[in-house]
Amino acid sequence: MSTSKYILVMLVSTVLLAGCATTAPKKNVAEQEALQKASLELPEVQLLDVWIEIFDPGELPTKEKESRGLSGEIRDAEARFMAVHLRGVMEKTGYWGAVRVVPENTEGAEVLVQGTILASDGEVLTLEITAQDASGREWFKRIYQASATADDYRDMQTGSDSFEPVYHAIANDLAEYRSGLTDEDRLKIRQIADMRFARDMLPDAFSGYVSKDEKGGYQLVKLPAEDDPAYQRVRIIRERDLLLIDTLNGHYDNFYRDLSFPYEEWRKARSIEAEALREVKKKANTRKALGVAAIVGAIAIEALGGSNTRVSTGTARDVMVIGGLYAIKSGMDINAQSTIHQEAIEELGISFSSETKPLVVEVEGEVHELTGSAEAQYEQWRDLMRKIYASETGLPPAHGGTGD
Repeated sequence: MSTSKYILVMLVSTVLLAGCATTAPKKNVAEQEALQKASLELPEVQLLDVWIEIFDPGELPTKEKESRGLSGEIRDAEARFMAVHLRGVMEKTGYWGAVRVVPENTEGAEVLVQGTILASDGEVLTLEITAQDASGREWFKRIYQASATADDYRDMQTGSDSFEPVYHAIANDLAEYRSGLTDEDRLKIRQIADMRFARDMLPDAFSGYVSKDEKGGYQLVKLPAEDDPAYQRVRIIRERDLLLIDTLNGHYDNFYRDLSFPYEEWRKARSIEAEALREVKKKANTRKALGVAAIVGAIAIEALGGSNTRVSTGTARDVMVIGGLYAIKSGMDINAQSTIHQEAIEELGISFSSETKPLVVEVEGEVHELTGSAEAQYEQWRDLMRKIYASETGLPPAHGGTGD
């Protein structure tokens, strides 16, 4: 092969390799899973209440190119947003009693759903979901993933969620497991949940009613008499506790409504920006590769040129060098444009933190103000209930729960 043909082959190969350096995001091929709903209204005895913990935000990507535009503040907001959205989906199914969003480590759930955000960047959503009941029996632990392209966002209807199939799949799996329970199973779950709540409020009085084995399972040892004064008091406290949780869910609802539009726009914009960024980088790599190839070609021509072709080769060399330098500069200019895209993505990473107004509660004629985040307010409430109950019974209060 002649040297000139070799240079041409190298030039074409360089361009082709540059064009293939970046791959497009994975195509979202997940089917639009339909949400399964109860065909008839279920009797109350078949219903279980569900508590969905605020999701674990998970870890942000460590690679700079993957973490652009993401932030801890956004992940914290997503952790609340996704839990509330899942609650809304589950409420539509008709398979459950009350579905509530609760802070982490809240004792007393009949069915507890916990989620961890493994990935969320507008293009890919990956969630790890764990479900278990009050007996400690794990229903399942599964990973759910879906992807969305810029075109998916452009075609999306207003008010819908780009990753709705993920939430449908979770709700359907929960309903499927629930269908395998008997009425006796559900009654046992409710009883254990009540006793775990009672033990959390006053462990010295109720620790003997439920036991925990080495594997984390709970067994019902005995039940208090219906007219037991201590148990009657616990039931009153539990009702008030549920009312406060409902109040906190009102805060979560407001947060969800305020966040819905900007959050979806952020995901949409980030997906479009990421797609544009990949295209810009592809063009920049191609132009720089052409520039380098042109300069290499010019040097080769200079080396091959004889004395009788010095003028013509010199002219060709100069043209190729100038053209090559211009192509490299053009590629660098496009890289600067890509930086602008990256900065735009980062600017979209605004904080969605929610300020919760102080909550004033009256207990036994005394007014108490709960401050801080919704989660902090609830923890203050639980501590307040433990102290008041302990003062009434003369038993020492629990400190932050039973510590299971």
